[in-house]
Amino acid sequence: MSAAVEVRDLRRSFGRVRAVDGATWSAESGCVTAVLGPNGAGKTTMIEILEGLGRADAGSARVLGVDPWGASADHRARVGVMLQDGGLPTRSRPVALLRHLASLYAVPSRVEELVRILDLEPAAGTMVRRLSGGQRQRLALAAALLGRPDVAFLDEPTAGLDPHARLDVWDLVRGEADRGAAVVVTTHSFEEAERLADRVVIVAAGRVVASGPLTEVAAGTSLEERYFSLTRRQAAG
Repeated sequence: MSAAVEVRDLRRSFGRVRAVDGATWSAESGCVTAVLGPNGAGKTTMIEILEGLGRADAGSARVLGVDPWGASADHRARVGVMLQDGGLPTRSRPVALLRHLASLYAVPSRVEELVRILDLEPAAGTMVRRLSGGQRQRLALAAALLGRPDVAFLDEPTAGLDPHARLDVWDLVRGEADRGAAVVVTTHSFEEAERLADRVVIVAAGRVVASGPLTEVAAGTSLEERYFSLTRRQAAG
C-alpha cells in the first residue's frame, strides 16, 4: 500500500488564530482513514487544503503526489469530494444530475447502481432544493464517487441518515477502499470510525494528537475513551 495523501508539518492561520499547527499524517490507498476531532480542531481547514479549496501557510500537503492548490483538471478528476453542505445545484433533479456528471468522466461508475444502493430513485423527479437532508447527503456521496476516484474525501457521509441507510453507505464506502481508493472520512461518530476505518487520525487544537492503525490509536481501550483523553484540554478551553 502507498501513501496517497500526505500531510507534513502543515500550518494555516487566520489572523491570530492558528487553525492548523504543524499537523502530520497520511492516508494509504486501499484503506479508509477516519479523521476525528472537536469542532474548531482544524479538521475542516486541513481537509479543504487537501481538496485544493485552501492554501497552507507552511508545510506540505500532497494528494497523489501533487500539491492540490492549483492542481490540473486531470488531477482533480481523480479526486472525489463530498462537502457537508453538498455544493449541488439546487434546481437540478438527482438522477439527471448524476447522469450529467457521469458524462464528464472517461470511465464513470454506473449511475443506476449508485441510485439503487443509495435509494435515490424515489427522489428522481424532485429538485435538489426540496430533498430531505438525508437525500441530499446520499446524492452528494453519489456525486463524489461517480468518477471512481483514486482518493475520496467524505465529510460526515452518514450525518442525518437512518440506520438502514447508514449501513448501505458504510458498505459503499468500504467497497471504494476495497477497489483500491484512499478514502478519508471526517466524522464525529465513534461507531462509524470503528466500523469503517483501517487508520484513525485524531486532531485537537490544530495538531494531530494520535495517528495510526485503529487498534494502535485505541491503545487497548475504546476509541471513544482514547479520543476524550486526548482532546479533553481543547474541549475544556
